[in-house]
Amino acid sequence: MNRLYPILSEPRFVEPLWGGQRLAPWLALPPPHPERLGEIWLVFDSNRVTNGPFAGRTIAEVVQTYGEAMVGTRSFARYGADLPLLAKFIDAADRLSVQVHPDDEYAHTFEAHTGFHGKTEAWYILATEPGATVTLGVRAPVARTALAAAIADGTIEDLLAQQPVRAGDLVFVPAGTIHAINAGIMLFEIQQKSDLTYRLYDYNRRDARTGQLRELHIEQALAVSRLEPASASFFQPLPLDEQRELLVACSSFALERWHVQGCLSATTDPGSLEILTVIDGTMQLEWGSETLTLQRGAAVLLPATLGEYRVAASQGILLRSYIPDLPTLLATVGNDTGVAPIVQ
Repeated sequence: MNRLYPILSEPRFVEPLWGGQRLAPWLALPPPHPERLGEIWLVFDSNRVTNGPFAGRTIAEVVQTYGEAMVGTRSFARYGADLPLLAKFIDAADRLSVQVHPDDEYAHTFEAHTGFHGKTEAWYILATEPGATVTLGVRAPVARTALAAAIADGTIEDLLAQQPVRAGDLVFVPAGTIHAINAGIMLFEIQQKSDLTYRLYDYNRRDARTGQLRELHIEQALAVSRLEPASASFFQPLPLDEQRELLVACSSFALERWHVQGCLSATTDPGSLEILTVIDGTMQLEWGSETLTLQRGAAVLLPATLGEYRVAASQGILLRSYIPDLPTLLATVGNDTGVAPIVQ
C-alpha cells in the first residue's frame, strides 16, 4: 500500500436559496461565480482526492483502506473506518431555517440508513454585516407541547434567543440545540460527519425548483430538541502557547486557531487525524522532504500517523481540527473540574 500523506480534495459547492456572493471572491475562485454559493464542503468523505497517489479516489475509499492509521485510534474505536468530521465554509445572505440536529444515539437508531452520525458543530465567525445575529436555543424553558403549538401557529420566533456575533467569535452548537445562522454572516464550521437537519420553521419559503413550501421535520425536531436555554456556547480563546489558542473542545472535535508567523512545528497524535484550514495568508506545509502550498481557503487532511510536520508563513492564520483526548487536554491546560472552552 502507498504511504499516507497530507490529502487535498475537491470541495463540494452547495447553492441553497439563502446563499451569498462573498465566498467566491474571498477564495479567489475563477469566474463565473455561482449566484448563491452558500456552502463549500472542504473535507467530506465523498470528496475526491486531488493530490498524490490517491488522486481520483474518494476520502472514504482511502479511509476504508487505511482505517485506524488514517483516522486515529480514538475515532476508530468510536466509529470504525469512517471519516468522523466535516469541515465547511458557509455564507448566509439570508436567514437559514430554524433547525436542530440529533445526537449519535438518535441518528444511529432512527437514521442508520443514512450512514450519518449525530451533529454537534461549532462556528468560527469569519465576517459579519452590522447587527448580525445567530439564533441559539430558547429564551426560557419551554414544554414540548408549547413548542409544537408555536410551530403550528407561526410564533416560534418569539421563543428563540438571538445572540449578536462578530468576526473572531466561536459559537458552540451541541446536538439538540435549536439554532439558525442569520443573514449577513460568513463562517467556518467544523462538525460531526452528518447532514441530518430537522427544520422546525422556514419563514414559509418555497423551493425555487418546485415552488412548494420547503419541507419541515417537526416530529423528529420535537423528539431531539433541548427545551432549556443554551448554555456555555460562547467561549474566549484559551492560549496554548504564544501562537496557538484553543477555541473549543468536546468529545466530537477540538478546534484551535494558529497565528503563524515564521515556522510552527507540530506532530500528529496517533489517536486522531487533523484538518488544517487556512483562513488568512499563504502557507507552506512541510513533512519529511515534501511541501504543499496552501492558499487562503485551502483545507488539508493529515493522517493520524503522519508524524512531524511544519507550517510556515510570513504571516497567516489557520484553524486546526481534530478528535481530542479530553482528559489529557484538561490535565494539560487546567484541572479535572473543567476549563472553558473544554466541554465534557
